[in-house]
Amino acid sequence: MKNILDRNSNRAEENRKILRDNGVLMVNIISSPGAGKTTLLERTCEALSGRLRLAVIEGDVTTDRDAQRLKKFDIPIVAINTEGGCHLDSHSISKAMENLDLATTDIIFVENVGNLICPAEFDLGESFKLAVVSVPEGDDKPSKYPLLFSEAGAVILNKTDLLPYTNFNTGAFMSDLRAINPGLRVIRTAVSKGEGVAEWLSWLESRLHDISAG
Repeated sequence: MKNILDRNSNRAEENRKILRDNGVLMVNIISSPGAGKTTLLERTCEALSGRLRLAVIEGDVTTDRDAQRLKKFDIPIVAINTEGGCHLDSHSISKAMENLDLATTDIIFVENVGNLICPAEFDLGESFKLAVVSVPEGDDKPSKYPLLFSEAGAVILNKTDLLPYTNFNTGAFMSDLRAINPGLRVIRTAVSKGEGVAEWLSWLESRLHDISAG
């Protein structure tokens, strides 16, 4: 496992340099299945595709259904089927990047395979990891899967419109996050209803600005 992670890390650094040289922001989106990451991408592309140059790398175990949902935005999409693998790695991302024109790209969104464990262990060369969790999953995810939340650049707490119908303890969720990653940005959303999306987009564009300024 150490050898695998070392090889992955080396390629990740190569990916990161290529992205940095081209001024491209890459967001590695990690969540459990059904947390809402594809819907978040739909809302994001809907808002930004007219003024920013976007691309998507879609990771899935067997199908391209998520990629098909994004085709309506007429942006470059590269689908990766892992054929049972539980995560994307830096080598698959490197190959996917070869199919994108980085010189005419501002942001690449990577929709990773749906789980909170393996994807967090593999650096893709991304600018930051975005953890997406939803209220119906429960408030214990940071304490149960601390690696993801210790490495994430931001957390989206989605489906907050369902809070009145669950026993989700927002205070406990935030307390666990602060213990793991004290300065972590948390954005509360109900993406299917458009709630909180503007805050997410504003934060995302500030990160793109940081890349451009750097």
